[in-house]
Amino acid sequence: MGSALSPYRLGKARDRYNSFTFFNALSYYLMAEYIITLFAMRLHASSTVIGLLNALVYASYFLMPLGKALCKRFPMIKIYSATFILRALCLVPLLFIPFLENSGRHSGALGLTLLTVSLFHMIRGIGMIANNPVMDQMALGPDRGSYLTLVQIINNAVAMFTSFALAMLLGRNPPLALYSLIIAAGIAGGVFTGALVRGLPEPHKDAGVSQGGLWAIARESFAKPAFRNFMALFFLVALVSAIARIFIVVYAREVFAQGDGMVSLFAVFGGLGALMMGLIIKFLVDRVGAKPLYLTCIIVGLISLLPAVFFPRGAVDNTSTVVPFLSLLFFLVNFGFLGVQGIAQTYFLALIPAEGMLNLGILYFFFYGIAGAGGSFLAGIFLDAFAGMGVSVFITFKILFTILAVILAVVLLFQKKLVSLGSLPLRGALEVMFSFRDLRAITLLDRLKKTDDSEEEEYLLEALHDTPSKLAVAGLLDKAKSPRLSTRSDAIRAMDALPNLGEDAEKALLSDLVNNPYTTAYLSARTLGNHGFAPAIPVLRELAASGDYMLAGEAIIALAKLRDEAFRPEIEAIIAGTENPRLKIMGVEAFGIYGSPNSLSVLIDILRVEDPPPYLRDAVVLSMARILEIENKFYPLLVRFLEDPTLAPTLAMDEAEAAYELSRSRRPAIAKALQPAVAAYMNESRGTLLAQWILALPNDAVREVVRIVLSEVVLDDEFAAYDRLKLLISYWAAHKLSCAAKR
Repeated sequence: MGSALSPYRLGKARDRYNSFTFFNALSYYLMAEYIITLFAMRLHASSTVIGLLNALVYASYFLMPLGKALCKRFPMIKIYSATFILRALCLVPLLFIPFLENSGRHSGALGLTLLTVSLFHMIRGIGMIANNPVMDQMALGPDRGSYLTLVQIINNAVAMFTSFALAMLLGRNPPLALYSLIIAAGIAGGVFTGALVRGLPEPHKDAGVSQGGLWAIARESFAKPAFRNFMALFFLVALVSAIARIFIVVYAREVFAQGDGMVSLFAVFGGLGALMMGLIIKFLVDRVGAKPLYLTCIIVGLISLLPAVFFPRGAVDNTSTVVPFLSLLFFLVNFGFLGVQGIAQTYFLALIPAEGMLNLGILYFFFYGIAGAGGSFLAGIFLDAFAGMGVSVFITFKILFTILAVILAVVLLFQKKLVSLGSLPLRGALEVMFSFRDLRAITLLDRLKKTDDSEEEEYLLEALHDTPSKLAVAGLLDKAKSPRLSTRSDAIRAMDALPNLGEDAEKALLSDLVNNPYTTAYLSARTLGNHGFAPAIPVLRELAASGDYMLAGEAIIALAKLRDEAFRPEIEAIIAGTENPRLKIMGVEAFGIYGSPNSLSVLIDILRVEDPPPYLRDAVVLSMARILEIENKFYPLLVRFLEDPTLAPTLAMDEAEAAYELSRSRRPAIAKALQPAVAAYMNESRGTLLAQWILALPNDAVREVVRIVLSEVVLDDEFAAYDRLKLLISYWAAHKLSCAAKR
C-alpha cells in the first residue's frame, strides 16, 4: 500500500478531513436527505415516488465501477473533488421548480425534481469510489475505530443542528421558494466542499487494489463463510434501515398530519439519537470491538420499531401524546440505524484484507445500494397498494413496521454466524457498557494515551491500579514499554490489580522477568505469582538465586503462591545462607504462604541467630501464625503487643481465660490446666506445664510435627526473652482449647 503518512502529516490531513466532513454534511443536509423528501411531498408526490427518490440515494452506489475506471486515468482526489462540485451544480434546476409549480405545470415540476435528483446521485456514486481509500488513509493507527466513528459523530452533529435550523425556518406550511433558498445554500456549500477536498493527500496508487476483476474477487470472498454471513445479514439490516429512516417522515406527515417544521423538529431528535450513538461507539469501539456494538445497534433498531407497531389508534389525534411519541421514535430509529450504518463499515474494513478494499468496498456499497434502493422503492409501492385497497394509512404503517421488526428478529437469530474479529462477546460488551469501573477505565486509558505530562501519567496509572479492568491490558502494555522507569513500574503495578492478565500480558511480563533485573523484573515476578502463571515456574526457580535480591525475594514468594512444593527445600537453603534482611523476610513470608508445618523448625532456627532484626522477628511470628492457621486473629494481638510490650502476659492470660470460660463445661480437665501453664510460661518463662499441655492434646486436634516443635520451643531457654513468640504459642494454645470446646 505504500508508506503511511507521518504522525504530523496525518494530524494535518485529519484536521482538513474533519473540516471537509463538517461542510460536506452541512451542504448535503441542505440539499438532500429530509429536505428533498419534504420538498417532494409539497409537490404532492405519492409514497411510490418518495420511495423512488430515496431509492436513488442507494442506486448511486451502482455507479462506483465507473469511478474505479476513471481512477486509472485521473488522481483519486481530483475525481472526489470534481464529483462534489458537479453533483451540487446538478441541483440548480430545483431552484426553478417553484416557477413551474406556480404556473400549473405540476407533472413537469415533479418530473424535473426526479431527473435532477437522479443526476445528483449518479455523480455522487461515481465519486464514492474514493470514499473508502481516503477514509482508510485518514483512519490509520491504533485509534482506527475511534476515528471512523468520529467522522460519523461530525455528520450526526451537523444533521441535528441543521434539522433544528430547518425546523425554525420551515414552520408548518412553508412556501416552495423557501425550499429553493435552502437548496441554493446547499449547492454553494457543495461547491465549497469540492474545493476543500483538494487539499487532502492522494491515497497511494495501489491503495486497496487487489489482483483480478471485481466479480472474480466477489466470488472468492463469498466462498468464505465469514464474509458471506456478514454480507447476508448486512443486506437485511440495510434494507430495514433505509425503509425505517425515510418512511418515518412520511409516517409523521400522513398518519399524524404533522407540518414540515414539526417534521424537521423531530429530525433534530433523530440527529440527537445518531449523535449519542456515535459518541457511545467512539468511546467503546476500540475497547470492546465492532461486532458487539453492531449487534447492540440492531437491537436498539428493533426496539425503536416496537412503539410504532403498538401505538394505539385512539391516540393519533392527541397532540400531547403524539409529539413526545414521534420525538422518541425519530430519536430511537436514528440512534439504532445510523449507529448500525457507522459501525457496519468499521466491522467490514476489519473483516476484509487491505489489498481488497477498493473492489470489496464497491461490493459493500452494491449490497447497501440494492438493499436501500429495493427496500425504499418496494416500501413505497407497498404503502400505495394498501391505500388503493382502502386500508387506512395507520394500519398500513403498522403492518410495514411489523415486517421490519420481524426481519431484524431474524438477523439477531443468526448473529452468532458473525466472526468476532477479536471483539468481546455481546454479553461481555453489555457488561462493560453497564459497568462504572470499566467505563471509568476506558476514560482513564483515553486520557493516558493523549497525555505528555509525566506527573499526569503517573496519576492516571495509579487511578488505573485502583480501577482494575480487563479493557486496560493493551494500554498498560504500551506504557510498560515506556523509556521512563517510573511509568513502566506503575504500568506493571496496574496490571497486577487486573482480574485477569490475558496471553499478551503474560508473555510481556515473562519477557520483562528475564530481561530487566534490577529495574522492573521483581514487579513482573510478583504479578505473575499473584495471577497464578504456572509456566513461569522454571524461570522463577533460576531467579530465586539472583543477585538482584528484590527479584530473588519476589521470585521466592511467587513460587510459594504457585504451590511449587518441590522447590521449598531449596528456598529453605537460600534463606539459611543469606545475610540480606529483606531477602530473609521475603523467604519467611513465602514459608507462611506455603503453610507447611514442616517449615516451623526452619522459622525457629532463623530466630536463633544473635540479635535478629526486629521486623524479621515479626515476620517469623506472623509466618508461624499463618502456618498455624491463626494469622488473622493473632495479628491484632501482635499489634497491641508492639504498642506496649509490657502487656504480653496480660494479653496471653486474657486469651487463656476467655478459652477457659468457653470450654470449662465441655473440657474441664484440659481447660483447667491451661491458665496456670500460660501464667508460668509468660510470667516466669517456665514452659514445662505448657509443654505438657501441648503434648496432651488429642491427635485429631493438632498435627504431630506442630506438637513436637512447639513443645520443644517452650522448653528452650534460648527463647525465654522472645515475648512475641511466647505470646503466639500462648494464643495458639488458647485457640486450640476454644476449637476443641466448639467441636
